[in-house]
Amino acid sequence: MTIRRAALSGSLLLTASLTAGGLAVASPQAVASPQAAASPEAARLPLGPAGLAETRDSRVLQPGVTLTTIVRGQAGAQSFWTVEVAIPSSSPDPDAPATALSDKPTADATAAKLRAAGLDPRVEDVPTPKLADAGGNSLGYRVRLGSFATKAEADALRTKVIATGVGGSSIYTGWDGEPDDVSGSTGPWQVQVLTIDPKKFRGGLDATYGPDLEQREKTSTLAALTGATAAVNAGFFVLDPRAGAPGDPAGVAVFDGRLVSEPTSGRPALVVTDNARGTAVERFRWRGEIRGLGQALPLDGLNRVPGLIRNCGGTSDDLPTSAPLHDVTCTDADELIAFDSAYAALTPSGPGAEVIVDRRGIVTAIRPTTRGGAIPEGGRTVQAIGSQVAPLLAAAKVGKRLEIRASLTDERGRDVRLSPRTTIVNGGPNLVEDGRLNATPKADGMAPAGNPSFYYGWVHKRNPRTIAGVDGQGRTVLITADGRNVNSLGLGIAEAAAVAKSFGLREAINLDGGGSTTMVANGQVLNTPSDATGERPVGDALVITPSR
Repeated sequence: MTIRRAALSGSLLLTASLTAGGLAVASPQAVASPQAAASPEAARLPLGPAGLAETRDSRVLQPGVTLTTIVRGQAGAQSFWTVEVAIPSSSPDPDAPATALSDKPTADATAAKLRAAGLDPRVEDVPTPKLADAGGNSLGYRVRLGSFATKAEADALRTKVIATGVGGSSIYTGWDGEPDDVSGSTGPWQVQVLTIDPKKFRGGLDATYGPDLEQREKTSTLAALTGATAAVNAGFFVLDPRAGAPGDPAGVAVFDGRLVSEPTSGRPALVVTDNARGTAVERFRWRGEIRGLGQALPLDGLNRVPGLIRNCGGTSDDLPTSAPLHDVTCTDADELIAFDSAYAALTPSGPGAEVIVDRRGIVTAIRPTTRGGAIPEGGRTVQAIGSQVAPLLAAAKVGKRLEIRASLTDERGRDVRLSPRTTIVNGGPNLVEDGRLNATPKADGMAPAGNPSFYYGWVHKRNPRTIAGVDGQGRTVLITADGRNVNSLGLGIAEAAAVAKSFGLREAINLDGGGSTTMVANGQVLNTPSDATGERPVGDALVITPSR
């Protein structure tokens, strides 16, 4: 199996004449010396009461790369299994939160129904921590029943709850995201940290999506394919085929200087270079167009199924919104999408039109009534649906040039110059900015209006998390925190930001989490992925490779 990735020199100017290059796969490095190394400079984790026991084990994986494993706290008497009344999500995404919150009258009515069936519910207010642009108030009310030492006991009660006609889930209260003075949580937490010091690092820091964007691969597989010493999962991606092509980045993606997926408008992203210098968190937009016969036509996207915009944040005619909206697939019946060899062997099929250009940018074929087919080696295609079909067909003629341009822009609208050494992966929300806590779930689409249950399940509650950022010494720091089990509670977004800040990060971002959270070192998965099936195939991964 080969990993198909393409390099692009100079500014980010994509034309139909670009060619795809290969990625040299390095051979795996032997396990590094296990002797203790200096721990990352951080205070004790800001999780639970101050006096909790905490252990740290650090070792050097390769020059400039330190792995630290942290265990903090222990299970406390205040954490127990309970049944939470909720309507499970209908999404195939296993991380999709259930509908668990309501207003007080609705919660009281649900509790009354359960009491009438001989059960003993309780109605609980849910206070949530204050973040930069959300939280700090009551999210709503939840209905819970029982207090048990084991999940099996909670499951038995859950069966009785479901028999009354309402839904329910067995929940460990240690996963609650209420402030510690409310929840009384004492852990445990298990956190893994990779620190890359550019002053000592002589390897490569990069990202890979595997053979093509359309397929998902496990983080451990992507690490093995690149000969990585260590790796973590990276950006959000399409999981449900109804939302696009599984594996396709759900937000911006740049590999070796080549833009292969457009930004979720204004959302933060992680920028790294292959020598681990210049790591940053930035917010991007983009511009794209095709130029052929007549007037230039604006592009709607890159390397995705036309009409489907996962996490939204697209153009003004997208429905229901052009703003970021996490775990929602916006739609647009009239789109123009460009593809290159990063996508897959074949482009998406369906009604519409498609123009094929070779590596020189010359149109070699036109599919006027249907989409889907091979992408020529080194070439590209452009697909149109709806009202964009006629303009595309008017702009393209066999034997004539069709230029495809795309560029990232910064928050001021200026083009961003990239080099083949640059990689960008999507994420959100922002966690730390200029060394200060700055978690922005509302701006980044994780606090949807009128849906407190999503915020409750995704932002407020503790989940597995993957965090990335850069500290005051210019070191790149990659963090995973296990969750959704009794041996590691996970992190709410407020806690994730506090953990990032505790490591001295000047800028930090939340990457994909939940069942996607995975860290690999020397061929071994270090954490405990939360999916029942084990490690989840993901869209892309950040990889640390040995010295070349």
